Amino acid sequence: MIKQQMLYEGKAKKVYATDNPSLLIVEYKDDATAFNGLKKGSIQGKGSINNRMTNRMMSMLASHGIPTHFVEELSERQTVVKKVSIVPLEVIVRNISAGSFAQRYGVEEGIVFDQPTLEFSYKNDALGDPLLNRYHALALHLATAEEIDTISQLALQINQLLKDFFASIHIDLVDFKLEFGRLADGSIVLADEISPDTCRLWDKSTHEKLDKDRFRRDLGGVEEAYQEIMHRLLGESK
Repeated sequence: MIKQQMLYEGKAKKVYATDNPSLLIVEYKDDATAFNGLKKGSIQGKGSINNRMTNRMMSMLASHGIPTHFVEELSERQTVVKKVSIVPLEVIVRNISAGSFAQRYGVEEGIVFDQPTLEFSYKNDALGDPLLNRYHALALHLATAEEIDTISQLALQINQLLKDFFASIHIDLVDFKLEFGRLADGSIVLADEISPDTCRLWDKSTHEKLDKDRFRRDLGGVEEAYQEIMHRLLGESK
């Protein structure tokens, strides 16, 4: 496979065309942003960790029947994925109160929900990714009713699979963001990434934050938190 011109550069990744029109190469960067790009920095080694973690999570989910865009890991930072048209809906699944949920509704962090919550936001940086509901999404033609149903069902299945996996390495999956895409035939698949950039991950015993909140909130130890996740993921001893 031959990497061709860069098609897109986002906050955390670069996307390249290949000699196969149905496949792309994604390259993960060490750049870090928060608050819709208002805070910027760099986390050493983040690109490699996020790439490798995403691919392992995508492979695990695929083994349980979840359709994904993942094809092949090329290197520590580069991965081949199926070309998709991203559905402009960010899906946030929450198991424990934290972050904007706690702020928005005036509750403390750490409340374990009786059942997971689903939120949608409009994937639009210029508007600040505003929250919306099913009716808004339909009115704006962001997705069909069938696609929203499929995405919702997949998100809840993914949540249970990820919760169980992270529990096995002594981590609570607090909340996380998902993005989905349409293949050429219109079918919906999981896209984007699953990493400490897109998940809130707390140590089960200490509730230590092992994710991008350490960068957002200037808590320090950002690189160490990402490395800790990778160590546990790979079953490595430090």
